[in-house]
Amino acid sequence: MNAPADRRADVVLIVDDVPDNLAVLHDTLDESGYTVLVATDGPSALERALRAQPDVILLDAMMPGMDGFEVARRLKAEARTAAIPIIFMTGLTETEHVVAAFAAGGTDYVTKPIRAREVIARITAHSLAAREQQQARNALDAFGHATLMVRMHDGRIVWQTSLARQMLEQHFASEGRRAPVAVLAWLQRETARLVGLEEGPVPGSPSLVVDAAASGRRLRFTLHEASGDGQWLLVLREADDAAALEALSLAFGLTPREAEVLYWVARGKTNRDIGDILGSSPATVKKHLEHVYEKLGVETRTAAASLALARSPMRPHGP
Repeated sequence: MNAPADRRADVVLIVDDVPDNLAVLHDTLDESGYTVLVATDGPSALERALRAQPDVILLDAMMPGMDGFEVARRLKAEARTAAIPIIFMTGLTETEHVVAAFAAGGTDYVTKPIRAREVIARITAHSLAAREQQQARNALDAFGHATLMVRMHDGRIVWQTSLARQMLEQHFASEGRRAPVAVLAWLQRETARLVGLEEGPVPGSPSLVVDAAASGRRLRFTLHEASGDGQWLLVLREADDAAALEALSLAFGLTPREAEVLYWVARGKTNRDIGDILGSSPATVKKHLEHVYEKLGVETRTAAASLALARSPMRPHGP
């Protein structure tokens, strides 16, 4: 059963310190049209995965020296290999070992002795899913979206488009492996709030504007849906609001901070949201807003927002 001629053969990396034990699996994969690579220890597995970028990794859990769990953790910590599905091969079926496999970043597991056809079925499913995800990422790249996926428990960027990587390097002097500290802190607060809501998710997409120290520019991170495994999608774009803030200050005689408060009121943000964005308490925001009402001659948020939108060159709000 050979691979179809209209696509390249999927590459499978088998990691086992006794590869002779997997001769049948190797031969079956080869006969099924897969390109098979083998590594016999953890360090060589990391090096080969980084160089070859396999579609799936079959990883033995118990190896001398660096075991499979540590190999998986290092693969997931490296942006260039983080998205590769890992299927653990283990003779250990105790619950704690299975949990350890998934905690280390495993996508699936099979037990020894290996049943080749079962493994091929799982490889096919996971490689297809990974390929579809890669196509989606390529599409985001092609359309110029700055998008990244952040893993909550350690702040690692699991994957990112080229534009997102460029923006992080330019504005945060980031090496592109972890989310900026301010963004991660906001993400932890926001996701905890969303997950804890019994009545369901909050309508709209929460966003955060961050002052980038390296460039002096302001950037907006917008939170989108979770992937279901502790990873969250963020869209990054430059917050081009300098002209809007200047227009509000001149039109209504506002201080810089009052202009910022009015700007975010016009964007539909609550006092709590504005406080998070500006690094102030909701009470402080409320006091600034009272001054804004007085200067605009209005009594409600809606009226203030309407005047702001009429007098300021704001762009439509969205990622």
